[in-house]
Amino acid sequence: MSNFHARKSKILSLLSVPPEEYDDLSPKGSIDTNIRELIDEVNGREGWVTTSSCGGRVAVFLEGRKAGSRGDEGEENQDGDSGRKTIAGIGGKGGGGRWLYVSHDPVSLVKGESWAEKFGMLRSSDDIRGDKKAEDVRFVRFKFEPMILHILTSSPTHAQTLLTAALQSGFRESGALNLTSGCPMVGVRSMGLGMESVVGVERDGVCYCVVPEWQLRDLVGVANARFRENEGRIARFRGLLMEGKGKEGWEDGESRARRLRGEGLRRREEMRRERDMGDREVQDDEGYEIDLFNGF
Repeated sequence: MSNFHARKSKILSLLSVPPEEYDDLSPKGSIDTNIRELIDEVNGREGWVTTSSCGGRVAVFLEGRKAGSRGDEGEENQDGDSGRKTIAGIGGKGGGGRWLYVSHDPVSLVKGESWAEKFGMLRSSDDIRGDKKAEDVRFVRFKFEPMILHILTSSPTHAQTLLTAALQSGFRESGALNLTSGCPMVGVRSMGLGMESVVGVERDGVCYCVVPEWQLRDLVGVANARFRENEGRIARFRGLLMEGKGKEGWEDGESRARRLRGEGLRRREEMRRERDMGDREVQDDEGYEIDLFNGF
């Protein structure tokens, strides 16, 4: 058994457990419902197997403690990345960062509930930040993250098919690693669809919202619209894969222009031939009628 087939067999055995028993390192702990069928279809094809996935999500996240801040010896992570004590990076992960809210579906509000409450934050009329230095402030970030999918492939040809479908369906930041190796890894992503905004800060272990309610509402509206666009791109990607339209490989702009120019010239030549053939048929018909007339 090849290395690829051994890894695929192991991954499929993990995915075959009932959904209620499956668990992974993501905040949700399971495969997202909106891409479960896509993952099953990808894994059902020869030469592909998914290694990680997220169908898209809205998340409110308290970033970790930054390097140089008080207590920068690190804290236990709660973001699903690792169990080690770390310092937060540029994006805020690590260093004790934690999820305040995560949804893999468009977000709505229960009557009588505020957006700040829904996202795990309180409001205060006090100066929450106080005299803290910038490196000591832990921000609360509102994020929308579109689908991301990592697929191990058995050959560069299989990887190219995936890349073609991903790029054509709108996942423009997709790419492949180790294309020269036997088993390239393809990342299907569209980071341009993502968004992020600071909406709160942490003080003494409590998260406080620092933006008005209308701004949270508008952020949710934008995120929900991007959820719909994300679903559309997923549907296009799934359709291209299942219809096999990505088999010819991705083209750069110059190659595509040459191909279209060649196809146009061929169509023009075919039309000229059809026109010439029609002219000859008309001439033959006229000659035939004259011969019949002269025969009487």
